[in-house]
Amino acid sequence: MVHRVLSTELAGHVGETVRLAGWVHRRRLLKSVAFLILRDRAGLAQVVVSRPADRVRLERLPEETVVEVTGRTVGNPAAPGGVEVVEAYWEPLSEPAAAAPFELYRPHLSATLPTLLDHAPVALRHPRRRAVFELSAAAVAGFRSSLDALGFTEVATPKIVASATESGANVFGVDYFGRRGFLAQSPQFYKQTMVGVFERVYEVGPVFRAEPHDTARHLAEYVSLDAELGFVADHHDVMAVLRDVVAGMLAALTDRAGAALELLELVPPEVPDRIPEVHFADAVRMVGAALGQDLSNEPDLAPEHERWLGEWARREYGSEFLFVTGYPMRKRPFYTHPQPDRPEYSNSFDLLFRGLELVTGGQRLHRHGDYLAALAARGESPEAYASYLETFAAGMPPHGGFAIGLERFLARLTGAANVREVTLFPRDLHRLAP
Repeated sequence: MVHRVLSTELAGHVGETVRLAGWVHRRRLLKSVAFLILRDRAGLAQVVVSRPADRVRLERLPEETVVEVTGRTVGNPAAPGGVEVVEAYWEPLSEPAAAAPFELYRPHLSATLPTLLDHAPVALRHPRRRAVFELSAAAVAGFRSSLDALGFTEVATPKIVASATESGANVFGVDYFGRRGFLAQSPQFYKQTMVGVFERVYEVGPVFRAEPHDTARHLAEYVSLDAELGFVADHHDVMAVLRDVVAGMLAALTDRAGAALELLELVPPEVPDRIPEVHFADAVRMVGAALGQDLSNEPDLAPEHERWLGEWARREYGSEFLFVTGYPMRKRPFYTHPQPDRPEYSNSFDLLFRGLELVTGGQRLHRHGDYLAALAARGESPEAYASYLETFAAGMPPHGGFAIGLERFLARLTGAANVREVTLFPRDLHRLAP
């Protein structure tokens, strides 16, 4: 049997007999000749159908049917990749495909987002939809390779946990063999624990938030890119690692998914050697003055405030990225380290990308006594966190970390108006399928 080649490999086999396999992307039925445009994982190939009997068969063959094609390659500048297949013999490898609710051979899908999500198994085959997730895979590869180069170890932690990481009101409860369990809001407790083992760890995995938000930026399940590192001086050491990781993710897009960037007409932004930063207190003062709002008692930034700061960073520094540091302690989780000289503020940060929160991180508490005091101040019992607190009773270095929302990264990178556009199978208030 002739060895299968991919569409992008045809140029290296001109004049040879080749075997292709893929989906019928399009049928072009002209008066004197017909073309079968085949799509495989690498791209498109043009197959000339000249025999009358084959033309009749092609007319009866719906788009998206899986076929195998054998023929001879010849040069044709008008064909994809400058090569086409002639004298072709082809056979279906599946039954005729059912009609799709949209035409996948069009340059753009004209269906609404709900329709695309309802029919995601088919819609994701469109080259532009698929390209987004090629970027996603490349970004994750860049995240991993950047941290590997910095001496981090990848870990995989449980997604069914005994206690809420941040707030009991925002977790999905599960029946765990008759006991109360939760879907993990983050790997926070476990990745801190693993700092006591490896010093530097990271994880790529799903997290779950039972927040009843019905917005273009929230999901009930998303992919979190987490990292935690020990022996830090403060949160600025964490920010420096994050800067290099984001730069590595963007570089990986060009290295691993250049064709997807070209198809989507995207140019990854530059990451400054030092990302500009502004303290939360200064940020709310600037935003409040600019928008005519009193933000003196606000513990967090609203979306419009983040957008304003994003524009400010672009004007003042020419940067698509901005660190906002020192969020109020009352807004941050109990494990957050306070700012030594202003204890009402924290050694924490958010990284804004084009005016949207992309990353949250900071320095953590690392002394066992500080954890007991922090829980007592919130009226919480340490018994509920016994296994977590054991980590710190056994001795832990100063440490910190961060978490990147993969879907938000993709949304800002591609300019998507809704994070669901860049999520394979979104889970939100209304959607549990497909």
